[in-house]
Amino acid sequence: MYKFTRPDVFVSQVAKIHRSDRWSVYRRLQELNIPCWCPEDGTLWVEIDRCIDAILLRSTIQQFVSTRSELTDWLERCWSTEVLSTSNN
Repeated sequence: MYKFTRPDVFVSQVAKIHRSDRWSVYRRLQELNIPCWCPEDGTLWVEIDRCIDAILLRSTIQQFVSTRSELTDWLERCWSTEVLSTSNN
């Protein structure tokens, strides 16, 4: 059984991806230094400590569950999004 690194983090099971893709997601999360583990039952568990961890988890999973068209649309929306400055420079 996995021992949580800290008791104050959010732990979530990733269930919406194919079992064959879980190892790829697991390896990518390891590269991003996000604590995760895959028990013998094939599930994937992730510790979310910071907002950026949640964003990176979503982005990583999106690569496996979205179609190429959906990913292209998402990227085009990101490129066309205007960033509004709230500073009074």
